Amino acid sequence: MKRSFSKGSFRPPLGRVQNLGSARDGTGDFIKQRLSAIALVPLCLWFAYSMACLSVADYQTVVAWMQFPINTVLLILLIFVGFYHAHVGIHEIFEDYLHSPVVKTLSMIAMKFALITLTVASVLAILRVAL
Repeated sequence: MKRSFSKGSFRPPLGRVQNLGSARDGTGDFIKQRLSAIALVPLCLWFAYSMACLSVADYQTVVAWMQFPINTVLLILLIFVGFYHAHVGIHEIFEDYLHSPVVKTLSMIAMKFALITLTVASVLAILRVAL
C-alpha cells in the first residue's frame, strides 16, 4: 500500500483529519430541514393564494377570515414550521461558518432567543385577532 504524505507533514492523511469533527450527525439536520421545507410548500401556497384573494378586501373581511378556525390553525402552523425551518438552517450556517467557540455559542443563544420571541409574538398576534 502506497502512502502519500504532504509536504512538511509526517502524519498519514487519516491522522491529519482525525479530531476535525464528526460527519455522523449531519443527516438528522438534513432530514429536519427537508421535511420542514416540504411542509412549508403547501402552507406557503395556501398563504399566497389567501393573500391574493384578500388583497382587495377591507379590514373587517380580513379579520373575519382570520377568525375562521381552519385559517387560524394554518396560520399558526405556518409560523411554527417557518421559524423551525429558519432555526435549523441558521443553526447549520453558524456551525459551518463560525469557528470561534465563544462566538458560536453566543450566536446560537441569541438566535434561539430571537426566534422564540418572534414565534411567540407572531402566535399571540394571530390569536389576539382571531379570538
